[in-house]
Amino acid sequence: MNYGQFCPIAKASEILGERWSILIVRELIMGGRRFNELQRGLGDISPALLTARLKSLEEQGMAIRRRIPGQRGYEYYPTKACMELTPVLVALGNWGLVYARHNVVDADLDVELLMLYLERSIDPTELVGSKSVIQFKFHDLVKQQNWWLLVQDQKVDLCITDPGTDVDVYFFCSVRTMHDVWMGDRTYREAIKQGDLTVEGEPALLRDIGRWLKPSVFAESERAPLPLAS
Repeated sequence: MNYGQFCPIAKASEILGERWSILIVRELIMGGRRFNELQRGLGDISPALLTARLKSLEEQGMAIRRRIPGQRGYEYYPTKACMELTPVLVALGNWGLVYARHNVVDADLDVELLMLYLERSIDPTELVGSKSVIQFKFHDLVKQQNWWLLVQDQKVDLCITDPGTDVDVYFFCSVRTMHDVWMGDRTYREAIKQGDLTVEGEPALLRDIGRWLKPSVFAESERAPLPLAS
Protein backbone atom coordinates (compact mmCIF):
# COMPACT_ATOMS: atom_id res chain seq x y z
CA MET A 1 0.00 0.00 0.00
CA ASN A 2 1.39 3.37 -1.01
CA TYR A 3 -0.60 6.60 -0.76
CA GLY A 4 2.05 8.73 -2.44
CA GLN A 5 1.86 11.43 0.26
CA PHE A 6 4.48 12.83 2.64
CA CYS A 7 1.92 13.23 5.44
CA PRO A 8 3.09 11.16 8.47
CA ILE A 9 -0.44 9.83 8.94
CA ALA A 10 -0.34 8.52 5.37
CA LYS A 11 3.10 6.97 5.91
CA ALA A 12 1.95 5.30 9.14
CA SER A 13 -1.15 4.02 7.35
CA GLU A 14 1.05 2.41 4.71
CA ILE A 15 2.39 0.15 7.48
CA LEU A 16 -0.73 -0.31 9.59
CA GLY A 17 -3.61 0.22 7.18
CA GLU A 18 -3.84 -3.29 5.73
CA ARG A 19 -6.68 -5.43 7.06
CA TRP A 20 -5.72 -7.24 10.31
CA SER A 21 -2.41 -5.37 10.75
CA ILE A 22 -3.58 -3.26 13.71
CA LEU A 23 -5.02 -6.33 15.44
CA ILE A 24 -1.80 -8.30 14.87
CA VAL A 25 0.12 -5.41 16.48
CA ARG A 26 -2.37 -5.56 19.37
CA GLU A 27 -1.67 -9.27 19.86
CA LEU A 28 2.11 -8.78 19.73
CA ILE A 29 1.91 -6.01 22.32
CA MET A 30 -0.37 -8.14 24.54
CA GLY A 31 2.13 -10.98 24.57
CA GLY A 32 1.20 -13.29 21.70
CA ARG A 33 4.42 -14.94 20.56
CA ARG A 34 3.75 -18.15 18.68
CA PHE A 35 1.76 -18.42 15.49
CA ASN A 36 -1.10 -20.36 17.09
CA GLU A 37 -1.26 -17.87 19.98
CA LEU A 38 -1.62 -15.01 17.52
CA GLN A 39 -4.34 -16.92 15.68
CA ARG A 40 -6.26 -17.41 18.96
CA GLY A 41 -6.50 -13.68 19.40
CA LEU A 42 -7.40 -12.99 15.78
CA GLY A 43 -10.16 -15.54 15.20
CA ASP A 44 -11.15 -15.66 11.54
CA ILE A 45 -7.84 -14.74 9.93
CA SER A 46 -6.49 -17.41 7.59
CA PRO A 47 -3.02 -18.89 8.27
CA ALA A 48 -1.83 -17.69 4.84
CA LEU A 49 -2.93 -14.11 5.49
CA LEU A 50 -1.45 -14.08 8.99
CA THR A 51 1.85 -15.33 7.56
CA ALA A 52 1.80 -12.58 4.94
CA ARG A 53 0.98 -9.85 7.45
CA LEU A 54 3.69 -11.00 9.87
CA LYS A 55 6.22 -10.98 7.04
CA SER A 56 5.18 -7.45 6.10
CA LEU A 57 5.48 -6.27 9.73
CA GLU A 58 8.97 -7.81 9.90
CA GLU A 59 9.99 -5.97 6.74
CA GLN A 60 8.69 -2.71 8.19
CA GLY A 61 10.66 -3.14 11.42
CA MET A 62 7.61 -3.80 13.56
CA ALA A 63 8.26 -7.43 14.50
CA ILE A 64 11.19 -9.78 14.94
CA ARG A 65 10.96 -13.49 14.18
CA ARG A 66 13.17 -15.87 16.13
CA ARG A 67 13.40 -19.66 15.92
CA ILE A 68 12.24 -21.49 19.03
CA PRO A 69 15.33 -23.13 20.59
CA GLY A 70 15.28 -26.90 20.17
CA GLN A 71 11.88 -26.87 18.44
CA ARG A 72 10.32 -26.34 15.07
CA GLY A 73 8.65 -23.04 14.45
CA TYR A 74 9.20 -19.42 15.39
CA GLU A 75 8.26 -16.85 17.97
CA TYR A 76 7.41 -13.25 17.10
CA TYR A 77 8.44 -10.28 19.20
CA PRO A 78 7.38 -6.63 18.96
CA THR A 79 10.13 -4.11 18.26
CA LYS A 80 10.51 -0.78 20.05
CA ALA A 81 8.56 0.86 17.21
CA CYS A 82 5.74 -1.64 17.71
CA MET A 83 5.62 -1.22 21.50
CA GLU A 84 5.45 2.56 21.16
CA LEU A 85 2.08 2.11 19.47
CA THR A 86 0.62 1.05 22.85
CA PRO A 87 -0.80 4.49 23.74
CA VAL A 88 -2.09 4.82 20.17
CA LEU A 89 -4.01 1.55 20.49
CA VAL A 90 -5.37 2.54 23.91
CA ALA A 91 -6.53 5.86 22.46
CA LEU A 92 -8.12 4.04 19.52
CA GLY A 93 -9.92 1.71 21.94
CA ASN A 94 -11.13 4.66 24.01
CA TRP A 95 -12.45 6.28 20.82
CA GLY A 96 -14.20 3.02 19.90
CA LEU A 97 -15.96 2.88 23.28
CA VAL A 98 -17.49 6.28 22.64
CA TYR A 99 -18.09 6.31 18.90
CA ALA A 100 -18.23 2.70 17.66
CA ARG A 101 -20.17 0.83 20.35
CA HIS A 102 -23.34 1.03 18.28
CA ASN A 103 -21.70 -1.46 15.91
CA VAL A 104 -21.36 -4.15 18.60
CA VAL A 105 -23.79 -7.05 18.09
CA ASP A 106 -24.26 -10.29 20.02
CA ALA A 107 -22.29 -12.17 17.36
CA ASP A 108 -19.23 -10.10 18.30
CA LEU A 109 -19.24 -11.55 21.83
CA ASP A 110 -16.80 -14.34 20.97
CA VAL A 111 -16.35 -16.60 24.00
CA GLU A 112 -12.93 -17.79 22.81
CA LEU A 113 -11.62 -14.23 22.62
CA LEU A 114 -13.19 -13.42 25.99
CA MET A 115 -11.52 -16.44 27.59
CA LEU A 116 -8.18 -15.49 26.04
CA TYR A 117 -8.49 -12.05 27.63
CA LEU A 118 -9.51 -13.53 30.97
CA GLU A 119 -6.54 -15.89 30.78
CA ARG A 120 -4.24 -12.91 30.21
CA SER A 121 -5.90 -11.01 33.06
CA ILE A 122 -5.11 -13.52 35.80
CA ASP A 123 -2.38 -12.36 38.18
CA PRO A 124 -0.90 -15.57 39.66
CA THR A 125 1.00 -13.61 42.32
CA GLU A 126 -2.34 -12.63 43.89
CA LEU A 127 -3.52 -16.25 44.23
CA VAL A 128 -2.58 -18.31 47.27
CA GLY A 129 -0.62 -21.52 46.75
CA SER A 130 1.04 -23.03 43.70
CA LYS A 131 -2.17 -24.15 41.98
CA SER A 132 -5.63 -22.64 41.47
CA VAL A 133 -8.55 -23.59 39.23
CA ILE A 134 -11.18 -21.10 38.07
CA GLN A 135 -14.23 -22.44 36.23
CA PHE A 136 -16.62 -20.48 34.02
CA LYS A 137 -19.99 -21.88 32.98
CA PHE A 138 -21.86 -19.87 30.34
CA HIS A 139 -25.50 -20.89 30.46
CA ASP A 140 -26.34 -19.17 27.17
CA LEU A 141 -24.03 -21.41 25.13
CA VAL A 142 -25.31 -24.62 23.58
CA LYS A 143 -21.86 -26.13 23.07
CA GLN A 144 -18.77 -25.80 25.24
CA GLN A 145 -20.51 -24.22 28.20
CA ASN A 146 -17.63 -24.97 30.59
CA TRP A 147 -14.18 -23.40 30.51
CA TRP A 148 -11.39 -23.65 33.07
CA LEU A 149 -8.34 -21.51 33.82
CA LEU A 150 -5.62 -23.57 35.45
CA VAL A 151 -3.04 -21.51 37.33
CA GLN A 152 0.04 -23.50 38.26
CA ASP A 153 3.58 -22.41 39.06
CA GLN A 154 2.84 -18.81 37.97
CA LYS A 155 1.57 -19.97 34.57
CA VAL A 156 -2.03 -19.71 33.34
CA ASP A 157 -3.50 -22.23 30.89
CA LEU A 158 -6.96 -22.41 29.36
CA CYS A 159 -8.68 -25.80 29.49
CA ILE A 160 -11.83 -26.83 27.64
CA THR A 161 -11.99 -30.20 29.39
CA ASP A 162 -12.31 -30.75 33.13
CA PRO A 163 -8.78 -30.74 34.62
CA GLY A 164 -10.05 -33.13 37.29
CA THR A 165 -9.09 -31.05 40.31
CA ASP A 166 -11.08 -29.05 42.84
CA VAL A 167 -12.37 -25.69 41.63
CA ASP A 168 -11.33 -22.69 43.74
CA VAL A 169 -13.66 -20.13 42.14
CA TYR A 170 -16.74 -20.79 40.03
CA PHE A 171 -18.49 -18.24 37.75
CA PHE A 172 -21.96 -18.92 36.35
CA CYS A 173 -23.37 -16.35 33.93
CA SER A 174 -23.89 -15.49 30.26
CA VAL A 175 -21.05 -14.53 27.94
CA ARG A 176 -22.42 -10.99 27.76
CA THR A 177 -22.51 -10.65 31.55
CA MET A 178 -18.88 -11.76 31.92
CA HIS A 179 -17.89 -9.44 29.08
CA ASP A 180 -19.72 -6.50 30.67
CA VAL A 181 -18.19 -7.08 34.11
CA TRP A 182 -14.64 -7.56 32.82
CA MET A 183 -14.91 -4.55 30.51
CA GLY A 184 -16.16 -2.36 33.36
CA ASP A 185 -19.72 -1.78 32.15
CA ARG A 186 -21.03 -3.37 35.37
CA THR A 187 -19.49 -4.25 38.70
CA TYR A 188 -19.43 -7.77 40.10
CA ARG A 189 -21.68 -6.58 42.91
CA GLU A 190 -24.27 -5.19 40.47
CA ALA A 191 -24.30 -8.32 38.30
CA ILE A 192 -24.65 -10.57 41.36
CA LYS A 193 -27.39 -8.43 42.92
CA GLN A 194 -29.35 -8.42 39.67
CA GLY A 195 -29.15 -12.22 39.46
CA ASP A 196 -27.06 -12.29 36.28
CA LEU A 197 -23.91 -13.66 37.91
CA THR A 198 -23.25 -16.32 40.51
CA VAL A 199 -19.76 -16.58 41.98
CA GLU A 200 -18.84 -19.29 44.46
CA GLY A 201 -15.60 -20.51 45.98
CA GLU A 202 -12.90 -19.61 48.47
CA PRO A 203 -14.16 -16.65 50.54
CA ALA A 204 -10.72 -15.02 50.58
CA LEU A 205 -10.69 -14.94 46.77
CA LEU A 206 -14.27 -13.73 46.44
CA ARG A 207 -13.72 -10.64 48.61
CA ASP A 208 -11.75 -8.84 45.90
CA ILE A 209 -11.97 -10.62 42.54
CA GLY A 210 -10.44 -7.68 40.70
CA ARG A 211 -7.22 -8.14 42.65
CA TRP A 212 -6.36 -11.42 40.92
CA LEU A 213 -8.61 -11.18 37.83
CA LYS A 214 -7.54 -7.82 36.51
CA PRO A 215 -10.19 -5.80 34.64
CA SER A 216 -9.82 -4.61 31.07
CA VAL A 217 -7.49 -1.68 30.44
CA PHE A 218 -10.65 0.12 29.31
CA ALA A 219 -12.60 -0.53 32.51
CA GLU A 220 -12.38 3.09 33.67
CA SER A 221 -12.68 4.67 30.22
CA GLU A 222 -15.49 6.97 29.15
CA ARG A 223 -18.00 5.12 27.00
CA ALA A 224 -21.27 5.33 25.18
CA PRO A 225 -24.15 3.21 26.52
CA LEU A 226 -24.10 -0.46 25.55
CA PRO A 227 -26.21 -1.18 22.46
CA LEU A 228 -29.35 -3.22 22.99
CA ALA A 229 -28.88 -6.99 22.58
CA SER A 230 -29.48 -8.07 19.00
